Amino acid sequence: MNFRLSVKEDINEVMKIINQAKEYFKSQGIDQWQDGYPNEQTIENDIKKGEAYVLEEDGHIIGTCMVTIKGEPSYNVIDGKWLLNSPYICVHRIALDNQYKGKGLASIILDHAVALYPQYHSVRMDTHYDNLSMQHFLTKYGFVYCGDIHLSTSGDLRRAYEKRLLK
Repeated sequence: MNFRLSVKEDINEVMKIINQAKEYFKSQGIDQWQDGYPNEQTIENDIKKGEAYVLEEDGHIIGTCMVTIKGEPSYNVIDGKWLLNSPYICVHRIALDNQYKGKGLASIILDHAVALYPQYHSVRMDTHYDNLSMQHFLTKYGFVYCGDIHLSTSGDLRRAYEKRLLK
């Protein structure tokens, strides 16, 4: 498997995967990604910033995510407490092709994401309150629920998680 930066030519494949996730959320009654976000412009912006990544197998894109170390404004205020008060890796928009779900690929994506920045001591993520499968994954991967945040763009409530990285 190959984890690499996304390029503009990947957008159609990435959007196919994101749209599968949107359909899954809708079928589960989860009001996440049901308002047009993320869209092609979101992914294009991530690519321009050098923060969009894909996971490939045999040249076929099977997963995607966004990784940044520039901070997440929504994390500046938390109803709770972060584990560490230091710069962190932030991962957003993890999505897998439906044909590859349940094979541990989200863990592989996160492993690669944190390996990009070995000098950082933690990784933070957030998820929708109704996205129980992501909450389960985060806990299984070693994240700790730290409290609630509100998205700076919409004000929507999210569960916030952090994982301390061993150094």
